[in-house]
Amino acid sequence: MLVTQASFAAALLAPDLPCPAGLRAWNGSDPGARLAVYRNNVVSSLIDAVADTFPVVQELVGEEFFRAMASLFVRQHPPRSRVLAHYGTEFADFVDGFAPARAVPYLADVARLERARVLAHHAADAGALTAGMLGEAMSSGEDLGALKLVCHPSTSVVVSAYAIVSLWAAHQGDGDLSAVDPTLPESALVVRAVLNVLVLRLPPGAARFVIALQVGAGLADAAALAAAETADFDLPNVLALLMSHGALTSVQISRSRSQ
Repeated sequence: MLVTQASFAAALLAPDLPCPAGLRAWNGSDPGARLAVYRNNVVSSLIDAVADTFPVVQELVGEEFFRAMASLFVRQHPPRSRVLAHYGTEFADFVDGFAPARAVPYLADVARLERARVLAHHAADAGALTAGMLGEAMSSGEDLGALKLVCHPSTSVVVSAYAIVSLWAAHQGDGDLSAVDPTLPESALVVRAVLNVLVLRLPPGAARFVIALQVGAGLADAAALAAAETADFDLPNVLALLMSHGALTSVQISRSRSQ
């Protein structure tokens, strides 16, 4: 009997499954024992890959708890790509539904932040929008509603009911972890500036503004949405923040709005 790739892969990640029928060792040894060794190596390697992507999550709960949680994750969510840097897309949602992790309610959002950092690291390169380019577009006579700001491919926003930026920063040695109140909501801007991936705390309304830009809203509409969310929204300050870190790449003009 031939062993199919699917049955072999399933047996690798399910320790309760028997050794696939038809599996043979080249030297006549017990294939079940050899599979157990290979199974352990594969699972351990996948757990290591998850730990590499989510180091702060591991620090928050400890290595033993993290590896036990990640062991369940890798068995339920095997890789779909041979590039392990892409692995872990579903991890934050898994943590959200993992009952033993509920004692650390911000854990899933910290995982989302760490995943965003990996995606930013591997995002495409693009030029940065300058103040001169923006000023030229805004003084061109076009209706402000026709202007669309394009975000850098590495730019993302993580909105949380918890202090995920402060927690992440403290684990990088920036700030005192004991002084962080995790129940304070924070929104993170993740962007790659040249070779460094930055995690920045966004001011009020800025997260809504960037998210609106990313789904295609014009400058005026995005600013209006942010201002409706918070009276403290400061458009010039937010634009300066985004441009100073290369989070915007260009200005486009929507002709349908400008005509």
